[in-house]
Amino acid sequence: MTILAKSEPQITLVEHIEDCLKIYNFLKKQFTKIEILPNFSPVFWDWLKLCVIFHDLGKAHSEFQKLLRGEANEWNGQRHELFSLPFLEAFEVNKELKHILKLVVAGHHRDFAKLFHKYIDGFYEENDNVFGGLMGLDENKKISFEDSFAMVDKKGIYTLLKENYEISITKASSIQIQNLVKSYLNKPFDNAQQNYWLLLLLFGGLKHCDHLGSAKVDFIPCLEDSDFNFLNDKRNKLLVNGFDFYAHQKECALINTNIILTAPTGSGKTESAFLWLKNQFSINQTGRIFYILPFTASINAMYERISNEIDKENKYPKVGMLHGKLSNYLNEYFEDYQYTVSDKKEKIKELKNKFKHITTPIKVVTPFQLLKHLFGLKGFEQGLFEWVGSYFIFDEIHAYSPDVFAQIKVLLEFATKYLHVKVMVMTATLPSFLKTEIEQAIGDFTQIKASDELYTAFRRHKVILKDGFLADNLSFIQADIDENKRVLVVCNTVAQSQSIYNILKQKNETINSVLLHGSFNGFDRNRQEQILLKSAKHEDINQEVRLLVGTQAIEVSLDIDFDVIYTEPAPIDALIQRFGRVNRKRKKGISPCIVFRQNNESDFYIYNQEVIERTIKVFENAENQGIIDEKMLQTYIDFVYPVWDKNDKVKFDTTYDSLKTALNFLNPLLNSKQTEENFYKQFDGIKILPQSLKPKFEMYLQKFDFIAAESLKVQIRKQRFAGWINDDFIRKNTFSFEKNKKGELLNIVYFETNKKYDEEIGLLKDENDSWNSEIL
Repeated sequence: MTILAKSEPQITLVEHIEDCLKIYNFLKKQFTKIEILPNFSPVFWDWLKLCVIFHDLGKAHSEFQKLLRGEANEWNGQRHELFSLPFLEAFEVNKELKHILKLVVAGHHRDFAKLFHKYIDGFYEENDNVFGGLMGLDENKKISFEDSFAMVDKKGIYTLLKENYEISITKASSIQIQNLVKSYLNKPFDNAQQNYWLLLLLFGGLKHCDHLGSAKVDFIPCLEDSDFNFLNDKRNKLLVNGFDFYAHQKECALINTNIILTAPTGSGKTESAFLWLKNQFSINQTGRIFYILPFTASINAMYERISNEIDKENKYPKVGMLHGKLSNYLNEYFEDYQYTVSDKKEKIKELKNKFKHITTPIKVVTPFQLLKHLFGLKGFEQGLFEWVGSYFIFDEIHAYSPDVFAQIKVLLEFATKYLHVKVMVMTATLPSFLKTEIEQAIGDFTQIKASDELYTAFRRHKVILKDGFLADNLSFIQADIDENKRVLVVCNTVAQSQSIYNILKQKNETINSVLLHGSFNGFDRNRQEQILLKSAKHEDINQEVRLLVGTQAIEVSLDIDFDVIYTEPAPIDALIQRFGRVNRKRKKGISPCIVFRQNNESDFYIYNQEVIERTIKVFENAENQGIIDEKMLQTYIDFVYPVWDKNDKVKFDTTYDSLKTALNFLNPLLNSKQTEENFYKQFDGIKILPQSLKPKFEMYLQKFDFIAAESLKVQIRKQRFAGWINDDFIRKNTFSFEKNKKGELLNIVYFETNKKYDEEIGLLKDENDSWNSEIL
């Protein structure tokens, strides 16, 4: 009888191995830098191939085969990967390497702690050094692991190995799996051991092969020279009009080291990065690219921008945008649901769609999607595998808090030291003391700065300081709207932006207006951004957004261009980013940037008061000069941020030392619950579901579309969450639905709020509805 690997649809074991080997061949071609890591050689790929061939042989167990065929069985929830190990034991290979291969195969579905405590120690009991007793419902029907292995179709496996892979195994017998797993738990590999990286990268490689092979991914694209043609097109268009790339852009195109680039907002830093990448790929040919932005909000716009340049003629997308929950969800699917006989589970065709972002050579991410691997979160081995020989491009590097900046420094040190990662850091506004931290982290680098001539040419803003509060001076804003100007208004808090938007919207109902802040759910936030981006392209004059009101959410990576800005006072780096959304293309002469001097009390929960005061002082000088001199920005920045703030420095040092220490306990095959909690603890936000969106939320869950369901939630700060749950504005809720034909339930626990939500305004913190049900 043919040995199956999967059900629904039925896939043979050989077919699954071949699907995995197809992925293996792509990885071998695209991750050549693995061969030059310390203590590595091209033989690594031979070892990974063995892992792929052997990883699922245990599925030949007769009871597991019945399970896959939907027949009555006595499989009793055993782990098929454990029955693959005797075949590896019987394979003739170096003893030390054999041990590593067995660890890789044993752990490819379950964390070792869970594997041991739930599936070995609780299943198989030792009895005279033989495991006696499968813990079933009937105590009289206990069998040993050895007896259970006797039910594996060994002859079928011998034939499969011989005929398909020219591997001869004559006798495979039961092994003491308990010793293998328990000894690793007692003394896991750490980075002081010679074979640490071998184990970690073999494991990461196998997981990639198994997951992508299971998803029937038949192609993994890589970057080619033609993918950089858009740069030639851009330059040719400039040359035709008598222009050229800027000097700093052309310099980036010649550099093969790490780079720290300082250039004005809107001076083509993204193109600079891709000119640098083009040079890297002309030399090295391979490697993943991670384009790193500070906020989820900024990822959407950058993804659209890069994919429009690179993917317009590609059959397979090469630019991906990693959703925060995507990799977690896919891991859960493969570990828990892929064998469930269920008419509701994800079908392979639907799943492949989700993988398009996982397999792309360019990924637009936040730093947290990289940092989570340093905390040992589930799947971190796959993440680190992808880093080998990759390129990290940090845009908007100035935007991080001291603790996150410390983690980024550790990330850069780790990635460049161990995994041949190259780094490009880009900024318009980075204090010198922070730049020093970056320089220490990345080692050899080239510093590139835009020319003085360019800074002079980028003089495009005039700061006008006005007394009082922005909210008390809306007549100035209205006057500019009446003059048909495109007006940007930036507030420091969500509540303030909502209030001002409502007032201005009522007075200007006939013009297109947009509100943008952090209290929208993901779905509506993306919709608002799309409206802005379409407006920026000038595709339809009727779609042009004439008024944009927002918070600091508009500071990052939105390629938008307004005529004038009115803003509440904020730190200089935040203001410069806000100004960068005005007269971005420098076609409007000198544009006014109106900054009000007076802060609301609530602003100081967000920004340091002394920093704002020094910022106002700097701009008093700039106002006297008339126009902001862009080449003086570094001087301005260093005046506002001369040295580390004492409290910030303590936070930076503590976080840095803590993560450096934690890396000593980053053990392959193990996921530390404590480090995972530490990772999530740093986020000052909890997602809640507005009550009005509950029907749509439940609909998505029933379709197993967890990502769409998640996009309906709104993030609020932990302090507000605590207050609202105490005042009964938030309740914990559970939605249960059948996950399979057996009637087993999947329980989704979430937090629901009765605060009002409006798709145009966002979450309204001061308005609430009655609870729809008292039984929650």
